[in-house]
Amino acid sequence: MTEHTLRVLLVEDDATSCMEINDYISRLDDVTLVASTNNASTAIEYMKEFLPDAVILDLELHQGGGDGLFFLAQLQQLELSKHPYILVTTNNSSNITYESARQLGADFILAKYQENYSAQYVVEFLRIMKKVIFSEKGKTASKITATEPSESKDKRLIQKIQHELNLIGISPKVVGYRYLTDAILATINEPKTRIFRVLGEKYKKTDSSIERAMQNAINRAWRTSDIDDLLTYYTARIHSQKGVPTIMEFIFYYANKIQSQL
Repeated sequence: MTEHTLRVLLVEDDATSCMEINDYISRLDDVTLVASTNNASTAIEYMKEFLPDAVILDLELHQGGGDGLFFLAQLQQLELSKHPYILVTTNNSSNITYESARQLGADFILAKYQENYSAQYVVEFLRIMKKVIFSEKGKTASKITATEPSESKDKRLIQKIQHELNLIGISPKVVGYRYLTDAILATINEPKTRIFRVLGEKYKKTDSSIERAMQNAINRAWRTSDIDDLLTYYTARIHSQKGVPTIMEFIFYYANKIQSQL
């Protein structure tokens, strides 16, 4: 996956449609499916976890839970750096429903009953819009960064940091996950922060226990995660003879990576 890959969340309860969209996307180099669900509440959690560029949203989720309008309403309440492009797909033909979806943030609506509708058509529509989606993403991010309150900014940064940790297989269940998140955030906000002392004071732990937990989390990822994922998502040179990043190499790599995306 490259920086120009369109990251898509699929919210759809028809199993055949899910399979067809997933199969078509799997053959493309510039689009990836980050998650799929038939439940509106789960989709909101995926939004916070994966921060997709676009959402393919079915309005009627009879087999899952909630509906597309509920998802759109909940999405408006999230403090996201940039709302995704929303492509609605539906069998509903009500103009009132369409207008409600648009008022709640839907960008375009494709009727499933139209003659040329297919999984390929849906995905290709997003590919056509890709340049505009990324262009708007850059504009929105710059506007928000200039006026965003520090608390809101930190919350957004934490989401980005934890998404990066998840990509390389560092589990939220390990103690070092929390410490690494805080350490990367602190380095972004104040590069000269004395990391171990700050975390030790926050968590009432010794510097050495904080350091050990972070290094263990990194070591475990390099021992158990897919090597292709590590090579894809961690591109810095590893200087350690052990073949895994040192704590500070790791922290500064992600601090710089995330800062470059702001």
